[in-house]
Amino acid sequence: MNQFLFRMADFLSRPPGFYFMIVAMIVSTALVPFGLTNVITYALSVAAIVITSVVLIQGYRDTAAIHAKLDEIIVSMRETRNEVVGLEHEQPERIAAAVERLEAEAENQAKAGTSRLDR
Repeated sequence: MNQFLFRMADFLSRPPGFYFMIVAMIVSTALVPFGLTNVITYALSVAAIVITSVVLIQGYRDTAAIHAKLDEIIVSMRETRNEVVGLEHEQPERIAAAVERLEAEAENQAKAGTSRLDR
C-alpha cells in the first residue's frame, strides 16, 4: 500500500498529475446542469482529500531526507560522503535506515571524543 501511495503522490505532485486533477474538476463542473450535484460534491471532496494527502506525503519525504542530509554534514565535517545525495527520492525505509546509521555513527564519534577528553 505504501508503494502505491508514494507513486500516486509522486504522479500527482508533477504537472501531468496536476493536469489530471484539473480535467477531473472540469468534467465534474460540466455535470452540474445534469443534476449530479451530489456526485460532483463528492468527487471534489475526494479530490481535496487526495491533494492534501499528496502534500503530506511529499512533505514527509522531503523533511526526512533533509534531516538525513543535515545529520551527514554534522557527522562528517571533515570528510563528507555523497551517499545521501538524492535521498529524498528514496523510500521511507531507506531514509530511516540512513538516519539510524548516521545517528549510530555520531554516537560512536561522541563516545570516542569523550574518551579522548578524559585522558
